[in-house]
Amino acid sequence: RSGKGVGDVADRVLGNKAYGHIIRAFLNPGSKRVIDYGQASAFCRAFDINEAWLLHGIGNPFGFDAPGDALAGEKMASGGGGNILFTTVRAFAGATLGSGNDEDNTYFSIPGVAGTGLVAFQIDGNSMDPVIRNNDIVVCKSVENLNDVRDNEIYAVRSNGNVWVKYVQKIMNNRGRIVRLKMISANYFDNDPFEEEVNETTRLYKVVRKISNV
Repeated sequence: RSGKGVGDVADRVLGNKAYGHIIRAFLNPGSKRVIDYGQASAFCRAFDINEAWLLHGIGNPFGFDAPGDALAGEKMASGGGGNILFTTVRAFAGATLGSGNDEDNTYFSIPGVAGTGLVAFQIDGNSMDPVIRNNDIVVCKSVENLNDVRDNEIYAVRSNGNVWVKYVQKIMNNRGRIVRLKMISANYFDNDPFEEEVNETTRLYKVVRKISNV
């Protein structure tokens, strides 16, 4: 076995080794029991499988392709591709990301989320718990103008090579220009609010969908 039995898979995906019979049911085409989205995502994370490939048929089973390579076959087969960029950079809800992280990516789509300027990534941290939990995937839409940012809503903020997912409040100077962003965690007991200067690298993405591991 060496950690590779059905019970081990059940433990990684369902949280209990005793649920091996459920894994077998998932694999039985005659069974009415089906794996849900969150369980499929957990399976991908546990065994380093490309979620875009398993859930949406994009790219290769293991690892991520560059966007052009991942979509080339998909476009020829279906005449279209995904509209959401899924990046391998994990946004830390309670910490920052260095600009040197690998950013291989691919594209996918999900029902009900249309349009352009969409990016998705996985949360690593608990500062937005319980609203957004560790390992959740957030889908965000690019905000073209900072003046369109609505106070006290959740955004992914990218600035100076760092990424945060927080409730955001705009801070203006005496001329009405946005000069700083106040970022507030949902888990405010363990994470103090902080402010970041707005500069030419600052980009905001409105969180429009959360995909949870249920």
